[in-house]
Amino acid sequence: MSFPRHLARPIGLLLGLGLLAGVVVAGMAFPLTAGLGLVASDTGDSVNTVSADLVDGPLPQSTTVTDSAGVPIARFFEQGQNRRSVTADQVSPAMKAAIVAIEDRRFYQHNGVDWQGTLRALAANSASGEVVQGASTLTQQYVKNYMLYVAAENETERLKATEQTPARKLKEAQIALQMEQRLSKDEILTRYLNIVSFGNGAAGIAAAARTYFNTTPDKLTVPQAALLAGMVNSTSAFDPVTNPQASLERRNLVINQMRDQQMIDDAQAQAALATPLGVANPLNTQPNGCIGAGDAGFFCKYVVDYLTEAGFSLEQLNRGGYTIKSTLDRNVLDHMKASLDAEVPPQQPNVANVMSVVQPGSDKHRVLGMASSRTFGLDAEEKETSYGLPYEPVNLGAGSTYKIFTSATALEKGMGINYQLTVPPSGYASPIYVDGAGRPLPVRNSSENTPPRMSLTDALAQSPNTAFIKLEEFTGIPDVVDMAVRLGMRSLATTPFVDPATGRPTDRSIAEVTKAQNLASFTLGVSPTSVLELANVGATLASAGKWCPPSPIESVTDAAGNPVPVTEAPCEQAVDPGLANAMFNALSKDDQPGGTAAGAASQVGWNRPMAGKTGTTQQHKSAAFVGFVPQLSGAVITFDNSRSPRPLCDGAGSPFPCRSGNIFGGKTPAETWFGAMKPLVDPLPALPLPPVDERFLVGGEESRIPDVIGDPENEAREELEKAGWKVSVREVDNAADRGTVVGQDPNGSALPGETVELSISSGEAPPPPDAPGDDDDDDDDDGGDGD
Repeated sequence: MSFPRHLARPIGLLLGLGLLAGVVVAGMAFPLTAGLGLVASDTGDSVNTVSADLVDGPLPQSTTVTDSAGVPIARFFEQGQNRRSVTADQVSPAMKAAIVAIEDRRFYQHNGVDWQGTLRALAANSASGEVVQGASTLTQQYVKNYMLYVAAENETERLKATEQTPARKLKEAQIALQMEQRLSKDEILTRYLNIVSFGNGAAGIAAAARTYFNTTPDKLTVPQAALLAGMVNSTSAFDPVTNPQASLERRNLVINQMRDQQMIDDAQAQAALATPLGVANPLNTQPNGCIGAGDAGFFCKYVVDYLTEAGFSLEQLNRGGYTIKSTLDRNVLDHMKASLDAEVPPQQPNVANVMSVVQPGSDKHRVLGMASSRTFGLDAEEKETSYGLPYEPVNLGAGSTYKIFTSATALEKGMGINYQLTVPPSGYASPIYVDGAGRPLPVRNSSENTPPRMSLTDALAQSPNTAFIKLEEFTGIPDVVDMAVRLGMRSLATTPFVDPATGRPTDRSIAEVTKAQNLASFTLGVSPTSVLELANVGATLASAGKWCPPSPIESVTDAAGNPVPVTEAPCEQAVDPGLANAMFNALSKDDQPGGTAAGAASQVGWNRPMAGKTGTTQQHKSAAFVGFVPQLSGAVITFDNSRSPRPLCDGAGSPFPCRSGNIFGGKTPAETWFGAMKPLVDPLPALPLPPVDERFLVGGEESRIPDVIGDPENEAREELEKAGWKVSVREVDNAADRGTVVGQDPNGSALPGETVELSISSGEAPPPPDAPGDDDDDDDDDGGDGD
């Protein structure tokens, strides 16, 4: 052991006293007197068991969660046990000297029990009929603290560990004697310093050094060590914050004891006595759990939930002394939180804005950040919450973002992203979109100005509801639900379905009920949705279809620094890589002119390839956006988080509950996403979209329609019907021979069972158009389509 030069000689005298210690014969008997009322059960096998645990058993230690850079974000510990054990060489000689000077000056002379002091105390206590003297050595104090904080498993055992009886004192003495035979003095002293409480939530010398002086135990000076040593007698009476004068006097007493015992010289003592208390203001206390994590509180809570799901118990986390290095990227978190709060201030009543960001990868999907406009905390009056908003399912749904799953299912069934979808007008009565009595419900679009056909890519960007309900007729609802689960919405298969009639969970999952009842509204995003899972869907598509669990864990090590394995779900190839790449491209127009997120993208000057999809629920109680580039994927949901959600109005300011909502995914959710992601991706290379296989561009052979333009009507009809399509015809004026097919819709590819409309020539040329300049009076009637 090395000491500071100015303390080497005086403290060397102290440590040299250890050479005078005698050896206690194994099995040394206790002095027994009838008046003490001792019983054999107190000193039998239990003594040997506890003694062995004291030597070999670890102390409860706090678990530390860090960000990806190793900076702590939270600690977990049992009440009053915020402890990180250190080794003997990690404690300053001044600290060791100070605690010996004030608590056990004969520590290096006795063999665990100061018999002279113990017998004197026992005699005095026996004579008075009550406990008036203690005379415990540091070794005995360690035994008592171990029995209190480690061995005791309930309140009854904790009370027994501190009861003031001769039997307990002699039991401690016997265990202390056994300890001294198996451990060195320095190790016993270090264990004592690791277990003893220093008040203000600091258990052990490491926590105490950090709490009071924001330092480490190896750097404690003489006055600092003296203050801490003086506190163990009574952490409340000598608290330097609440009782600074008493603390100063106690500290100075310790310094004088160190000088009197020749641990320090007069000059060192005088310098120490003249030093102010110097405690941190405020104290560097460590809140227990995620409450102390600040903006990382929601991420911290997800770490705990993830680890408990992986098999860790809360007791393990509170006592095990683990170091959990998380995947949290502070830069990501800071930009997310700033954008979330800019769109929805933390104090905005009844509105929550939540976001999660996941890093794509073929072997791991790291969660880089999650946050909420709501402050993480327990004060409901301050609109704080500790509910896992950025990862727990939002009951109000994520709207049309679920059209991703219908589209991916259609691609898997042979469609291409250039396929021209039928877009029925608003009011479309689909045979699968029905009420409880089986009556068709009219499907409406947010815009009435949609063309009758558009490519799947354009449909995803413009999001007409009728087109995707129509597409769902082809894909089937169960396959769409299964696709959602495969791509990342795993909670749909585990979250119980809530019966709308009773409001109570059923014994079947959301996915099971949706498939069993053939609920076509699934593609419109009415199901409870985890924003984290939605972000992970983007990460799956950006990882060439490879799903991995959204993991917040980089590594876990135990108190000794050894790696601890974490059980995580294995990655899966959820869909064909070509399909995933095709979906990446199919979702690439949402930020472009005409796309539902174009306005939000334009506000920040977005200028790189990306994929995105907006979503809005029917009553405007929630809206969502999911977007991704090859390096990052993120999702946002904005919703009314009150117990009785109302529609949200979204105008120039923050969204607010109102009578008839107007929030859309392209507003607050998309604006939040672009506001957070733009500064994150600016330093990264702008990567191109992945290439699309021909199969997923134009569709498979089974979807190809024969080109019958130019054929006679009868031959064309026969060829199409033989290939599996229904045929309808309409006559048009055309100069081609009468009965010749001059047009077909759709052309190129079609869904199985779809009707192909043929345009048949009448054999007569159409009349010429009006000459320019005619009917000028009609010009004023052309007002355009508007937005």
